[in-house]
Amino acid sequence: MRIVSGIQPTGNLHLGNYLGAIRNWVRMQDEVSAHGGDCLFFLADLHSLSDHIPAATRQQAVREMTAALIACGIDPARAILFNQARVPAHAELCWLLNGTARMGWLNRMTQWKDKAGKNREGASVALFDYPVLQAADVLLYQATHVPVGDDQKQHLELARDIAAKFNLDTGTETFTLPDPIIPPAAARIMSLRDGTAKMSKSDPSDMSRVNLTDDAGTVMAKVRKARTDADPLPGEAAGLAGRAEATNLVGIFAALTDSNADAVCARFAGQGFGAFKPALGELLVETLRPIRDRFTALKDDAAAIDAVLVDGAARAATLARRTLDQSYRALGLFR
Repeated sequence: MRIVSGIQPTGNLHLGNYLGAIRNWVRMQDEVSAHGGDCLFFLADLHSLSDHIPAATRQQAVREMTAALIACGIDPARAILFNQARVPAHAELCWLLNGTARMGWLNRMTQWKDKAGKNREGASVALFDYPVLQAADVLLYQATHVPVGDDQKQHLELARDIAAKFNLDTGTETFTLPDPIIPPAAARIMSLRDGTAKMSKSDPSDMSRVNLTDDAGTVMAKVRKARTDADPLPGEAAGLAGRAEATNLVGIFAALTDSNADAVCARFAGQGFGAFKPALGELLVETLRPIRDRFTALKDDAAAIDAVLVDGAARAATLARRTLDQSYRALGLFR
């Protein structure tokens, strides 16, 4: 089993990143490595080229995100942790796959439509070609499984389509078609200010999210000011229907305690948010404290962070080389 997944280095991780993806990365790392498999987790700095970001800002974001991932439990001794730019094979394979990918396929991508909006002529080629680079990211390592959320299913389907067409067109079995992993415990964490919108780093209000670097006082304040309603909590989750903000806070509590919404509702049945919010805030503080402490200790040690990324890139490049060579040969390219 070989799992590959990446994350854009666009700033500090927040609770949604942790409960929705990173915590499951840690669990997969532990399980897969115990059975002799591989987990590759990368900082998608090549993907970040779809937006203009100053060079120094990008470098700092990569280092901070690396520190945050290690603080969350990603172990460079058991997983391969690296940034894309240190493995040029990602960009090389993307270009090779551009001969297989079709304009119509990319035009139908929901994320392209959403991000480009009405200004498609002004959007970067990197944004349009983003899904092909994503395909290269996983096909390069013969990934057997890729963790995906609802918003990434279409991208993995495209990667499978590109792999299948490449194999068919070249009469080879160059690429493994990766299967999705949708972890049952993956939590969809919403904004603290709007229960219908995902918690996001791009939200202009810092009160909309709990950052993994927030101190105890900040966490408690954000939870205390989180939008809710005046009704008490019901005895079971079905009673949360139509209450987006209440559903979100209950879901966060359930995710942090590895339980479910029914169990949380039963525990706090009949109580208002005046009682529930302090309990949730304290739970968040205790969960995030060790992560914040580890992050704080590591984030300014650029040499240690770079050493991890350089070592991870060397290991990743070794795995990538065979697939890239096969791809060149399948296309009749000498190198």
